[in-house]
Amino acid sequence: MTEPHAGGPMTTDDRSVPSPGPSRLVQRASLAVFVVFILNGFNFATWASRLPAIRDGLGFSPGEMGVLLLVASVGSLLSLPVSGLVVERLGARRTVLGFAVLNATGLVVASVGVAMDQVVVVGLGLVLFGVGTGVWDAAMNLEGAAVEQGLGRTVMPRYHAGFSFGTVAAAAIAAVAAGLHVPVVVHIPIAVVLSVIGVAFAVRSFLPADDEHPHAVAAPSTGTTADPSTTTPRGARGALAAWLEPRTLLIGLVVLAAALTEGAANDWVSLAVVDGFDTGHALGALAFGVFVAAMTGMRWFGTALLDRFGRVAVLRLCAVLAIVGLLVFGLSGQLWVALLGVVAWGAGAALGFPVGMSAASDDPARAAARVSVVSTIGYSAFLAGPPLLGLLAQHVGYRHALLAILVPIVLGLLVVNAAAPLKRPATEQATAEDGEPAV
Repeated sequence: MTEPHAGGPMTTDDRSVPSPGPSRLVQRASLAVFVVFILNGFNFATWASRLPAIRDGLGFSPGEMGVLLLVASVGSLLSLPVSGLVVERLGARRTVLGFAVLNATGLVVASVGVAMDQVVVVGLGLVLFGVGTGVWDAAMNLEGAAVEQGLGRTVMPRYHAGFSFGTVAAAAIAAVAAGLHVPVVVHIPIAVVLSVIGVAFAVRSFLPADDEHPHAVAAPSTGTTADPSTTTPRGARGALAAWLEPRTLLIGLVVLAAALTEGAANDWVSLAVVDGFDTGHALGALAFGVFVAAMTGMRWFGTALLDRFGRVAVLRLCAVLAIVGLLVFGLSGQLWVALLGVVAWGAGAALGFPVGMSAASDDPARAAARVSVVSTIGYSAFLAGPPLLGLLAQHVGYRHALLAILVPIVLGLLVVNAAAPLKRPATEQATAEDGEPAV
């Protein structure tokens, strides 16, 4: 999957929050970011969980549903490259709230379109949904990275685990709604409006503009603290410059590998189990559940590994786990062995994306532009890669097609050193208060 305005213009709204003290403020902001991640996942899964009813309401074939889903993906991919500019302009708080509203508005419009049997209305709603999702995602990752720096310990993977918790909650509610035959046009608007209300309350605890980036980062070439006002390109120039930075692009490659590894499992692991082992749909669903559980668990508990061993070592471990898991899943002839492979696969896919967001945010002055680049690369792989694997699966089968993911994983493993933290002067190092983080 990426987010503070990184030195952008401060707004009256950003300045109005009184500071109860740095430690307490950062702890509150951490909990707020966790809640926003949950609600982002909740909105996504509220729509995704009702796709069977949406398909039936529109009378769509599988191919037509694929095109419909691509519309939302296009909205996200178009918005992600400019997300850094938006966050610089508005600040994280206003960006998250504004684009959460756009996300929810798009889903309401799409659900009304389903009820009216108007495909054009559904498509328009999904474009709004995609744009809202892309920028909201980038902004909450930037805010999460700033809070992580303020805490002085790794917490970004737990925020991404919160997204997974949100999807599980939304799927459970959707199952109840479907079982009670609640129409999509009733269920989705109620769910997403309540979600936006939750976002509105949560963002009030985001870091004020003055505290969004508690640390200045040393310029690597000189060992001195960079002055964003004199050395950092801003606006469109800064956004373009980020696309030309080797470190940012290499981090993007690490994130690309993780995003493709996760996205392929989301789309194909259940079908690969059903077709590859000639078993029922229930076991296919179980395999997907095993993957999600392994990934969520690694995101929640992997923070301790990151704090103890560092980003590079843990990302290497994750890459090896993903390689081993995919090989076991793709080549094993026994279902139970293949499911063990799914566990390793899920754990290996867990940390690349959140750690990539943290790495792209190491320099607060360039965080918005760099997270925009890394998010765009990662989501492009997440959304476009799995359909390409589907084309390959027509010739070699689902399980063997998934082995193609080994190529980007190995490439990501080779450049994982790019995710190493930027060095800061000793006097600028963060000092975190004793105690556990809010999440």
